[in-house]
Amino acid sequence: MGLFMDVHHLEDAVTIDDVKKAHAADLETQDAHGVNYRSYWVDEANGTIFCLVDAPDAEAANTVHREAHGLVADEIHLVVEGG
Repeated sequence: MGLFMDVHHLEDAVTIDDVKKAHAADLETQDAHGVNYRSYWVDEANGTIFCLVDAPDAEAANTVHREAHGLVADEIHLVVEGG
């Protein structure tokens, strides 16, 4: 299991409410893929979304996004959590 930060670069601004709905869809889909979406951050004005996820690999994380709402990440980074 790895910890990943994914990044979505949208063409337009995005609202926190829209991302909240997408995150809820991820939570409904994640168990089938052994994934745990932990948190997310949104830069509304620039249309950028960041998601923190425990996953067996980057593809499993993106599969959840694809099945839940179709908005796959543009970048996925393996990260180490600091204190």
